[in-house]
Amino acid sequence: MAILNSIRKKGIFLVIIIALALFAFIVSDSLTKGGGGQGILDTVATINGTDLSRQDFMGQVEAYQRSLGPNSTTAQAMSVIWQRELRNTLMQQQVDELGITISEDQLKETLSNALANDPTFQDENGYYSEAKLIAYERSLDANTPQARSAKQDWIDYLERTRQSIVQNNYLAMVRGGFVSTLAEGEQQYRFENDKINIEYVHIPYSKIADEDVVISEAEITAYIKTNSSRFEIDPMVDIQYVSYLEEASIDDIEAKRTDIENMKEEFKTSEDYESYVNDKSDNSFVDRWFYKNNLPASIKDSIFTFSEGDVYGPYKVDNTFNLSRVVGVRQMPDSVKARHILIPIGFNKTDSITRNKDQAKITADSILKVVRSDRSKFEDLVTKFTSDEGSKEDGGRYDWYPYGQMVVAFRDYTFEQKTGDMGIVETQFGYHIIEVEGQKNLQKVIKVATVTLEIEPSEKTRNDVFSRGAKFEEAARDGDYNEVADQNGLTPKPVNKIGKLDATLPGIGNNRTIINWAFQEDVKVGDVKRFNVGDTYVIAQLTRKNSEKALMSVAEASAIVIPILRNKKKALKIRESVSGNILEEVASSQNVVVKSALALTRSNPTIAGAGTEPEVVGAAFGKTVGELTDLIDGENGVYMVQVLAVNKAPVLDNYEAYVSQFTGAAGAINSSVYEALKKVADIEDNRAAFY
Repeated sequence: MAILNSIRKKGIFLVIIIALALFAFIVSDSLTKGGGGQGILDTVATINGTDLSRQDFMGQVEAYQRSLGPNSTTAQAMSVIWQRELRNTLMQQQVDELGITISEDQLKETLSNALANDPTFQDENGYYSEAKLIAYERSLDANTPQARSAKQDWIDYLERTRQSIVQNNYLAMVRGGFVSTLAEGEQQYRFENDKINIEYVHIPYSKIADEDVVISEAEITAYIKTNSSRFEIDPMVDIQYVSYLEEASIDDIEAKRTDIENMKEEFKTSEDYESYVNDKSDNSFVDRWFYKNNLPASIKDSIFTFSEGDVYGPYKVDNTFNLSRVVGVRQMPDSVKARHILIPIGFNKTDSITRNKDQAKITADSILKVVRSDRSKFEDLVTKFTSDEGSKEDGGRYDWYPYGQMVVAFRDYTFEQKTGDMGIVETQFGYHIIEVEGQKNLQKVIKVATVTLEIEPSEKTRNDVFSRGAKFEEAARDGDYNEVADQNGLTPKPVNKIGKLDATLPGIGNNRTIINWAFQEDVKVGDVKRFNVGDTYVIAQLTRKNSEKALMSVAEASAIVIPILRNKKKALKIRESVSGNILEEVASSQNVVVKSALALTRSNPTIAGAGTEPEVVGAAFGKTVGELTDLIDGENGVYMVQVLAVNKAPVLDNYEAYVSQFTGAAGAINSSVYEALKKVADIEDNRAAFY
């Protein structure tokens, strides 16, 4: 960015200013924590009066994020840890309130099961040993940093185990209260197996056109308020934005092309091509051989015909200009079969010996001498010495691997030597005694040194983009955002329903800065702000804001509410137009026909040709043979039903099989208990304040 380049030019003067500003910030932070004012949030959340420490919580988030790997996000880790801590806190509060405790015997039994497969706690026969556990705990009393850290980890593990036990005891008590009776089992049996046959009249709601039923905003608003729990939404905001990308202009591209063209002759005649690349190129020299299919498609057919010393280019690949000089040509296999013995520097699990670098090299030399004189001993020495578990079971062998699979030194030796050659190479894993056992498909390869220049926007271009973004921001603050965008040939992009803890914005990517700005108390609808997002300036406007939990707007809820209200009004109109007291009269008045449906059950209340209608089928089961129901407002229309036959299932001697259906549902009780506790909990969630 232009700002960064400006800072570089100002040098030490700006460094001093920044240092003073940081010092002032630290002093201010210290005074704020120690004195009055809002202070710094040290509490992630308060759950029914219990505080979650920000330091502890974020420590867990960072540890969990590391465990997920480099591609994980803070948002992912925070979500997992939040759910875990919220659940633990709610459960522990119940445990504490009820006074549930555990005995040491319970703890010991749980540990014996949890640690049974850990060699640290096994005896010589591979069984869990309490004596081993005691010995392990004693070993943690050593006064070393490693022991102190391990001891704290162990204390934390025991505490988590105790919590888990008491919480499981609590859930077991809850589950014990869910007892299903034989009467419930019989009822379920009847729901599934009692059947009726009916005749019915169905007047579909589609008989009345949607446009003939008017639903007002007032009616939608009233329905939302009456059913508020269904339409409650978390705090959220909407924004719209335009962006200015710092990208190279046509002049910048041509200037870079000229730069690399001017380097061609010097590069071609340079004696030390590797140093030249490392000095002049934006990418370092790569010392490897290239097969034809490894080269960019746009150049491979041409450069593969070049001789050593020839230079190809300049040529463009993606956002770079390049010059490639052929610095080597040879024949090489496309795959190799080799075996090796790895002697690591440090501890070797295979022979339980720790070696420094010199000792590892001496061992490797000794082994090489033995296998050169008698290759039949290679596999035995693999078994005795190698630390490479991946190849140990196959005699140290790797079968027919391609050029890029192994680490560089191992790769170079096995591909550049000949079949039958033996030698030692050093890698980051240690010393490898290698035998090349086979090579396939010899073909031409070339080694190239490539100078790459990134096509970047110039300082003039950066300043121009910065200026245009700043002018747009200023104009949008003073005028109409959309009109300013139109005047600049830009189309604002809307992003709606952004949550307080969201991390990613469509079209922008991971950006908490914009989200935090939108939720700040002093930021109002219509406010505009410019943000630096990578190599782009984003000018955002806040277009809607719900800072607290609220009900959906009429516009948001309309898609749900209008069909409901419309069908209610249609049902009323249909009822008013119906005449007659029997099915045939009702059908005739509505120009529909009487239909029949057979073998309906309450567990599957689907009427063929009409749809799923639990209320209609349920009402029919409340009638005797020959009885008519009143008009029923169903899911898909208004119905009248007459029962033709009731076929009750035979009485069973025992309904235990159906009772077990309810008992089986107890597996969902754990999550249901948590959801119930969460629903009634008083939770003050402050995560967004520091995330």
